[in-house]
Amino acid sequence: MDSGTHRIDFAGAPPAPRPLDVRWIHGSPSAKHNTDPDIQVHAYDDHTFILRQNMAVHYEAPFLFLLCGNERAVLIDTGATRSPEFFPLRQVVDGLLAEWLDRHPRDGDYHLLVLHTHGHGDHVAGDGQFADRPGTTVVDAERATVWRYLGFDADPDGVAHVDLGGRVLECLATPGHHEAAVTYYDPATGLLLTGDTVYPGRLYIQDVPAFTRSIERLIEFADRRPVTHVLGCHIEMTTEPGVDYPVRTTYQPDEPPLQLTPAHLRRIREALARLGDDGSWSAHHDFVLCPVSQEE
Repeated sequence: MDSGTHRIDFAGAPPAPRPLDVRWIHGSPSAKHNTDPDIQVHAYDDHTFILRQNMAVHYEAPFLFLLCGNERAVLIDTGATRSPEFFPLRQVVDGLLAEWLDRHPRDGDYHLLVLHTHGHGDHVAGDGQFADRPGTTVVDAERATVWRYLGFDADPDGVAHVDLGGRVLECLATPGHHEAAVTYYDPATGLLLTGDTVYPGRLYIQDVPAFTRSIERLIEFADRRPVTHVLGCHIEMTTEPGVDYPVRTTYQPDEPPLQLTPAHLRRIREALARLGDDGSWSAHHDFVLCPVSQEE
């Protein structure tokens, strides 16, 4: 980077939690009454954006994350819809990056990296929108590819680093929900991005022993770092403790907040210890444990 470019200090003060009292778009009682945007954007800070896909576009309504560093940005997940006509993700990301670069001019090219929390379709469907984007690297979410990229093929228990230019994410392999699941920690904000491993909803568990090990790793990891919010990729619970919205719901007017805390990791560990061997689901205040042989 040219020495004349202002370099942002992402490693200065310890991260402080910012409020996340956001009214997320949550679908509509009917399609004709849907006036919300296809993608909601919340600026967590000047360099960090949380995106939610409109439930009226796809019932999964996943959350995506765009983080900007001095030399490149990373988009974590690409949503549940392939078509840019119905889900203009690239247009939104390009607009956010253009505005960010207006505020923070860079000399030379500013790269975009596309990574994923895991490889399920509602997190990778928009990858194709970035296939021909200049200055962009899309890392396939298939386990062999992403593990090789992050170095987990050599050390699956290691902590990988993704340097955005002074903003260095720490990455952990956290299988259990999906064999290629990855959790990302951003020291600049203290956000722990857990994908579908931890969120206020149905925690589908493909491999209970692997999932349990991943939760243990996350507890140990979070104990050693300042975690401001634990952010997964969905909201499926209602505001009534232990009650989730039905699968494929497209209107969720009574959602709890997206953000959880490191204390929830311990609650999940305690719930896993009481999980029976019969494969039955187990509902708790902020989540439902859902051991399954194959996710719906």
